[in-house]
Amino acid sequence: MNIRELARRSGVSTATVSRALNDRAEVSEATRAKIRRLASELGYAPNEPARTLVRRRSDTIGLVWDSGQEAMGQHNPFLLGLLSAVRTALSEADYHLMLLTTPGAQDQDNAHLQAVQRHNLEGVIVLTTPPDDRCLRVLADSTVPCAGIDTAFTGPRTVRVSSDNAAGAEAAVQHLYELGHRRIATVTGPLHLPPAAERLAGYLRACARLGLSVPPEYVTEGDFFLASGENAGKRLLALPDRPTAIFAAGDQMAIGAVHAAADAGLTVPGDLAVVGFDDIDAAALVRPALSTVAQDQRGLGEAAVEALRGLIDATVVDTAEAQPRIIPTRLLIRGSSRSGV
Repeated sequence: MNIRELARRSGVSTATVSRALNDRAEVSEATRAKIRRLASELGYAPNEPARTLVRRRSDTIGLVWDSGQEAMGQHNPFLLGLLSAVRTALSEADYHLMLLTTPGAQDQDNAHLQAVQRHNLEGVIVLTTPPDDRCLRVLADSTVPCAGIDTAFTGPRTVRVSSDNAAGAEAAVQHLYELGHRRIATVTGPLHLPPAAERLAGYLRACARLGLSVPPEYVTEGDFFLASGENAGKRLLALPDRPTAIFAAGDQMAIGAVHAAADAGLTVPGDLAVVGFDDIDAAALVRPALSTVAQDQRGLGEAAVEALRGLIDATVVDTAEAQPRIIPTRLLIRGSSRSGV
């Protein structure tokens, strides 16, 4: 079944069939409906490369995902869930998704931009790519519409989408304070990443507002994975004036802190209260179940796609950076922080 046969059976020209399938205004709604119904019955599928050339649109969005962690054999379950949310949001908006490969050390700085041009991509979504990525810098400086989730980059047609990281951290500290805790430590993520820096800022702001002392040793950096949380927890619990509560900027690190408490012969939450961030599946499965600041993965994916579509549909390139989209978080109180001091 090709477009000529579909036109013959529909009793119209091939040009009319093309216009109908591409939602052109020159075709009446009745004719469009008839052609689409017949195309569906006959199993006709348009030639996508040719369709792209005619419409000058590919309905395809590129995805850049390089957290720098996969190379070390580590996988962040929150990012996997976020990828699924982005894929779902794109599908619901009738877009295809193309994963762009991570450039190697010998690749040119415009590798991403060349991929966008070669495949006629309409825009790009970037997930947690390191801020010093040279290919991303070239892409952001171009006129390609780009939406970055938890990515610090700016350009003529870029927009950032993120959770309200600082507010989520503040809510966690406020919760621990209301339980009676006054010695609250934190395990941060890598501070060159915007989410980690923002969660630390929220923690410090809440401590200042509540009049809590924050000794330098109460702030220790991890890498968002379990082992770093366990190591940080051991260091914190070995302090002479050890904390009675820990806010970890990621759930895996929070679970690691719970392991450190168990190794030290301490109970959670009796001797140590722990709150994480993300609400990965494991947070509800560990015992005690982990209190955490939940991110709205679906909301992040939908906001990124909506923001990107706005940039794609803009008729004039605005040199001003698009307003960031900030998605609210939600504190989930579970067993790791239910008791007081």
